[in-house]
Amino acid sequence: MTSTVQTATPNEAVKRPGRWLALAVLVLAVLLVAVDATVLGLATPYISEDLKPSGTQLLWIGDVYSFVIAGLLVSMGSLGDRIGRKRILLIGATAFGAISVLNAYATTPELMIVARALLGVAGATLMPATLALIRNLFHDPRERSLAVGVWGATASAGTAVGPIVGGFLLEHFWWGSVFLINLPVMAVLVVVGIKLLPESRNPRPGPWDMASVALSLVGMIAVVYAVKEAATYGFTWETLTAGLLGAGALYGFVRRQLTLPAPLLDMRLFRNRGFSGAVLADLLTILGLSGLVFFLSQYLQLVQGRRPLEAGLAELPAAVGAVVAGLIAGRAARRFSVRVVVAGGLAAVGLALAALTVIDRSTGYPLLGAALLVVGIGAGFSFTVTADVILGSVPKEQAGAASAVSETAYELGAALGIAVLGSIVTGVYRGFPGPAGTPPEAHESLGGAVEVASSLPPHTATAMLDAARTAFVDGLTVAAGAGAAVLLAAAVAAWFMLRGQRLDSQQ
Repeated sequence: MTSTVQTATPNEAVKRPGRWLALAVLVLAVLLVAVDATVLGLATPYISEDLKPSGTQLLWIGDVYSFVIAGLLVSMGSLGDRIGRKRILLIGATAFGAISVLNAYATTPELMIVARALLGVAGATLMPATLALIRNLFHDPRERSLAVGVWGATASAGTAVGPIVGGFLLEHFWWGSVFLINLPVMAVLVVVGIKLLPESRNPRPGPWDMASVALSLVGMIAVVYAVKEAATYGFTWETLTAGLLGAGALYGFVRRQLTLPAPLLDMRLFRNRGFSGAVLADLLTILGLSGLVFFLSQYLQLVQGRRPLEAGLAELPAAVGAVVAGLIAGRAARRFSVRVVVAGGLAAVGLALAALTVIDRSTGYPLLGAALLVVGIGAGFSFTVTADVILGSVPKEQAGAASAVSETAYELGAALGIAVLGSIVTGVYRGFPGPAGTPPEAHESLGGAVEVASSLPPHTATAMLDAARTAFVDGLTVAAGAGAAVLLAAAVAAWFMLRGQRLDSQQ
């Protein structure tokens, strides 16, 4: 049976004046989150050198933000539907800027982990609010597709701007400066957003159920933690306990939503095959990509010896491809079909990741640049169309909750990707055969090995770094192969689940 995205009613189809200026404000919030996500990977070698985290702490610094944000997105999206999406966006942006200062001046690995977790609380308010406001600003389906494309392209542009600006800052200032670039963006967003953004909320929201909030938070964090620990250390009683706790909490959350008259998340949304297919595609795509992306900056800097700015510029093709694809994705999906564009984009990303399984320490940039360009194009097509499908599948009153489901899939995929694929890289790396006299901390992370090399005799340091870099690349290629398998599986799932799905072309 053909599934179609909901058609705008005549009352909805009125075009709001100033909607494009309002969109410009919303994309600043997207830029804020995208830049923050990308500069962390670039700054990781410097954080390793200064704070000296263990390999496990380094993974926590990388993924605790995603853990917390995944646990809170649905709750915050639903809260925005209730108290107002503009209000929660501006509150979240202010908190995001303030907590960025705490990230910048963290003095221990533990403080850095806490700061990243608090940033996740603030970040959970931003992305669902921006997409929900787009759903309420743009009622014409074609305009909404373009607006979602601009939204996605801005996120991709942020991934390009972040490494370049971050690389410049890292070459001239200390690593904390990469977090302080959030402050001017946040200031503009809040000041201009107060004037330009219209308020919108669910007119009949019902109470915000704190028991559901707690179940969602405990369930998501416990499940992701269990996966991370199992991937790193194998199955233990602690891991099993956390997994069972998380699964039980999520089961309780679903049961509670089905009985509440005004649930935080209407579980009936998942009966729409297009909605479910788009959410699953997003989760699997990010799972396959994120672990690899997290370690790519370390490969470019610590293995190939590129400076931070050069490493940032080297990752530019992915962002360029995603920006271009995002802007034309809606038109392509209407001309061909949703499943052709989404499944084709995911397959392209999978094949590009497969090509990265042949890299070594001296791989030339043409292969890396071409693979990153294909990754960007494929992801740009897929993410833009799935976001449009998700937004168009629900009534505008539920836009915040639906957007939160989409973002939860994204963040959960990121957390799982860093946990599983990152643990693959770390697991392969830790076993490298160092020469006699190799300190234990060299086996924790490649950044740790580079740090301790300066205190070793030159011959020992050279032999140790050669072995460490080779092991790191070996782990990276295994992770790339695993990511390719996940992406190709996602393409097959999208082909079947998005069958008959269309983007509405009527006004």
